[in-house]
Amino acid sequence: MTDQQIEQLIRTDRDLITEIVPEDSHVLDLGCGDGSLLARLSEKKGVMGCGIDIDEDNLIKCVERGLSVSQDDLDDGLGDFLDFSYDYVILNQTLQVINKPDKIIKEMLRVGRFGIVGFPNFGHWFLRMTLLFRGKMPRSKALPFEWYNTPNIHQLTIRDFKDYCLSENISINHEEYFIAGKWRNSSLWHPYANMLALKGMFVIKGREEEK
Repeated sequence: MTDQQIEQLIRTDRDLITEIVPEDSHVLDLGCGDGSLLARLSEKKGVMGCGIDIDEDNLIKCVERGLSVSQDDLDDGLGDFLDFSYDYVILNQTLQVINKPDKIIKEMLRVGRFGIVGFPNFGHWFLRMTLLFRGKMPRSKALPFEWYNTPNIHQLTIRDFKDYCLSENISINHEEYFIAGKWRNSSLWHPYANMLALKGMFVIKGREEEK
């Protein structure tokens, strides 16, 4: 998979997240990379944003964009942030590379009134067939790495994530699935998403905060 193809997949995520986040929101972007999402949200939606990343080169790029960022390891949690100090906390294409995904999801919902979580779906039919018939760790456009150079620590499926939310009393307020080259939110797709979607995107909220 070329860098241009990977960039196109990331760009579609940015477009969707920009649609989801309301204007003038306060946003915390976890694993913010070069800050392109935060910059887009600031430009298109007037958000007040802050980013967290561990990579120094990414932090430099964020600063060059005029963004507020800090260097932190997400596995250490978000102890520097107050409860519900942000409207939205975003964790896109980062959940699977974190050592303690359960901890960071709970921290997201402590710090933000809503969380946006996006990740590649390891339950996609092509990945299943590749593993079944070839007996090798599969790859897809959303998971383009070999077993020996992948940054992904925890491979998960859409069903895994939804089961987790149910078990932890987390409400899924909105769900989108990247199927056949576009994001789809119709409930008609939901029963088949674990098989057909390359990626999933969820807006989540702790149920106790619904009061």
